Amino acid sequence: MSDTASPLLAALRREPHERTPVWFMRQAGRYLPGYMKVRAKTDFLTLCKTPDLAAEVTLEPLDTFGVDGVIIFSDILVPLEAMGLPVVFGDRGPSMETPLANRADIDKLHIPDPVAETGFVMDVIREVKTRVAGRVPVIGFAGAPWTLACYALEGSPSRTFATAKRMVYEAPADLHVLMEKIADTVTLYLRAQVEAGAQVLQLFDSWGGMLAHEAFHEFSLAYCRRILEGLDGCGVPRILFIKGAGIHLESIAEVVKGTGCEAVAIDDTITPERARAVLGGHCAIQGNLPPEALFAPIPDLCAHARKILEAFRGEPGHVFNLGHGITPPTPIPHVRAVIEEVQKFR
Repeated sequence: MSDTASPLLAALRREPHERTPVWFMRQAGRYLPGYMKVRAKTDFLTLCKTPDLAAEVTLEPLDTFGVDGVIIFSDILVPLEAMGLPVVFGDRGPSMETPLANRADIDKLHIPDPVAETGFVMDVIREVKTRVAGRVPVIGFAGAPWTLACYALEGSPSRTFATAKRMVYEAPADLHVLMEKIADTVTLYLRAQVEAGAQVLQLFDSWGGMLAHEAFHEFSLAYCRRILEGLDGCGVPRILFIKGAGIHLESIAEVVKGTGCEAVAIDDTITPERARAVLGGHCAIQGNLPPEALFAPIPDLCAHARKILEAFRGEPGHVFNLGHGITPPTPIPHVRAVIEEVQKFR
């Protein structure tokens, strides 16, 4: 697909295009009936590792809503499992059978060959690419090192990730060894996704914003930069998303300028005006309707969407998205209504 044929690719490169593109983080998931039907027949990890099924749920948002890009159905913890940390997906979300406890555990981790050890993800991309047949770009993704380290050290989802944050101060040298291994793994993993056919990449640091100021720069932003530099010349637009990091937006802009990163996704704590003031002219900006706004009455929801669109009017690189992922009980008619509202905006 050429950039001119895709409003998403054109917007991410800040090139002329007719209308604002729209896709949603976590757009293929538990709020969709097709996903639930597939999920009832198999466990989560098997779904991720079965290209035919993963492609089916990846494409449901395209077939249902006509979004401008499809993000592959997978999980951010896939690289950790390949590094040597078995992942269990239960009713309360993913967890590690044996979370990392010390430097010896970190030293046992290896940097996997992305094709040999996570090749099923590449198979999903190829299957999705075939089924999409050029209608929209295929988006690949990975979790950033700090977010993956949080899960590896905590063992399960947490409100605070206290174990990981404590390690920032108790054993920073050991944490850096872990982060370097994860960063190198993620870089290879994302490059393999491009080779398999991904046309856009998004790097998710969902928990970067919880770090204190200096720790954020040392353990979140520095490793995001390392990965973006490692992806230089990969040939596809890169989107950096660090949730809760609005206070660091100027520092993120410096990373964008230093790496040539094509886009920054902003969460819903950052105003469009500030995003444009700091990032405008340097990269595309993706965002940033609150996911909870999708529960508003449709006229109010569309008004919220129009307000964001108007705030970004004239910005050549705006991609409409959420401030984070869609939540499971989101009403399907509301998702359809906001996508239609965005796509008719000129």
